[in-house]
Amino acid sequence: MRISFSPRYLITAVIVLMAVLLGKYLWDDNMMSPWTRDGRIKADIIHVAPDVAGVVASVDVRDNQFVHKGEVLFRIDRARYEHALAEAEAMLAAQQSEKSLRGKEAARRQALDAAVVSAENRESAVAQAATSSARYRAALAARDTARLNLERTEVRASVDGYITNLRVHVGDFAAAGTAQLALIDSHSFHVSGYFEETKLPYLAVGDAVEIRLMSSDRVLPGHIESISRGITDRDAAVGRELLADVNPTFNWVRLAQRIPVRINFDNPDDAQALIAGMTCTVTVLHKKNARSA
Repeated sequence: MRISFSPRYLITAVIVLMAVLLGKYLWDDNMMSPWTRDGRIKADIIHVAPDVAGVVASVDVRDNQFVHKGEVLFRIDRARYEHALAEAEAMLAAQQSEKSLRGKEAARRQALDAAVVSAENRESAVAQAATSSARYRAALAARDTARLNLERTEVRASVDGYITNLRVHVGDFAAAGTAQLALIDSHSFHVSGYFEETKLPYLAVGDAVEIRLMSSDRVLPGHIESISRGITDRDAAVGRELLADVNPTFNWVRLAQRIPVRINFDNPDDAQALIAGMTCTVTVLHKKNARSA
């Protein structure tokens, strides 16, 4: 018996086979390839706060301005700290005079004969000289502190970066330790890629990556700097009896946790046009762990 196949059936079978193979390829690429759309551009944010309190005398920067390390951002009124320094210097001069006087007295009594000056008087003179010397050192430290406080009335940038969230104005009272603005370190831009835990076996420190920004078609090269060693467990609550409070859930689908992976740019100049908080896609090119498995 002779069996004949219609060309239509053959073409349909080929199309179905190609669809199956293409679907399998796309499934494997999505489930096994180390990539993620959940990437964020990040940078170190420095909260700039004055070390001394006072009224803001001047603001030397604008919002979103780029500043260099050491540039003055704003100034606190100096009058109170200038007076404090003058008082500390006067106290230091007085203590220095007393220290010199007590030292000379102790030296004279040590040189006199025991028949003229008793041992008790000698010991008392030595003790007074030591006390005056200690007071002089305390006055010296107070003078240096007053001088430091006067210098700290000028709040300077600790790194190169961009001013953001500038909320300090002339006439405001700036409390010591209270942040007045934020400074984004321009040398700290990096990417935090949140990879599913099922893809961690395909990642390794040093792997090359491609970073695609959502705002453009630009592709930036980088490499994996480190992989986070822990994330927060949202179910780790404590009940009234100090026991774990576990919510009984019966989910058919188990969602993979996302682990933060720090990625640095190969070319630091690429980060100069970036904005912290931007979204990007991260694709790992070299899979060291996968090759060695």
